Amino acid sequence: MEKDTYQILGVMSGTSLDGIDLAFVSFTKEDKWNFAIHHAETIPYPPEWKKRLSRGIELDPEKLQELDEDYTEYLAKVITNFIDKNQIGELDAVCSHGHTIKHEPHNGLTLQIGNLPELAEFTGYTVVCDFRVQDVALGGQGAPLVPVGDELLFSEYTYCLNLGGFANVSSSIEENRIAYDICAVNTVLNHYAEKLGMEYDNNGDVARTGRLNPELLEKLEALPFYKTPPPKSLGIEYVNKEILPLIDNLEKDVPSVLRTYIQHVALQISNELGDDASAEVLITGGGCLNTFLIQQIKKMTLTNIVIPSLEIINYKEALIFAFLGVLKLRDETNVYASVTGAETDHSSGEIYLP
Repeated sequence: MEKDTYQILGVMSGTSLDGIDLAFVSFTKEDKWNFAIHHAETIPYPPEWKKRLSRGIELDPEKLQELDEDYTEYLAKVITNFIDKNQIGELDAVCSHGHTIKHEPHNGLTLQIGNLPELAEFTGYTVVCDFRVQDVALGGQGAPLVPVGDELLFSEYTYCLNLGGFANVSSSIEENRIAYDICAVNTVLNHYAEKLGMEYDNNGDVARTGRLNPELLEKLEALPFYKTPPPKSLGIEYVNKEILPLIDNLEKDVPSVLRTYIQHVALQISNELGDDASAEVLITGGGCLNTFLIQQIKKMTLTNIVIPSLEIINYKEALIFAFLGVLKLRDETNVYASVTGAETDHSSGEIYLP
């Protein structure tokens, strides 16, 4: 008989390099899937790891393999420390996203490090990981993967909007789940905040002091990506090639960069949400804590913006990757072709036994 209750540790590292999110979650299948988050924590990256991960895209294959091996070992230590600290006993699996170094689905390539089989050996638990590679091999974008969880765990909302390194949105249209990346968010905002010696612009306070640069805003709004129909996704390569050089050519004042870029993000998001006053929009991710950004989004859409508990804001992605792992263990669909553009719905990921 198939299990209907699972104890899972979800692990997520985002492109904004805020740290490693861990969430110990129980899932129960009744009429629908229910979940409860029992323990959750973000482990910030030490400076040396932040530096190594941010430069991973520049490495040759040999050095990249070394980084993958080192990161897998580091990730295992973070996981085992979390398990020990919270005295977690029963655990069906560790379900880990890994950390994205390269994402070029148009070239048939996506790479998340920390997904080596040794992760199971080091932790002593069954590991489900490497969720994106199979989808790209099937002709998909390999992203976003969260929409399956949006549909099965957060179906009461019209839209699920995540504001992390990138903004992505998920919704159901004519019984098909549709999701895609909208624009870069914290990958850009944090890059410029760091120029002022800050990890991020707390509450958007620095952005509030900046002036709007109309020329920069116009150039950002004209980027070709926004005219591309979904399925579509973004990676750090896009930020480095298309966005940062554009900004640096037109604006040197960091507060004004932050102010203008937040306006750009709010405009792009409002374009996707529209003005249906009956629509409920669940917003999660670190960008939720940028109150200036949220204010600008609210100004530009009539939809009902819902900001959930801090637990859901901070750990929704870790929660959903835990859930994707459950679906993989059950050999059930965890990636929708309607979202990624793959040849077919499928159950993605690798299962490694300790």
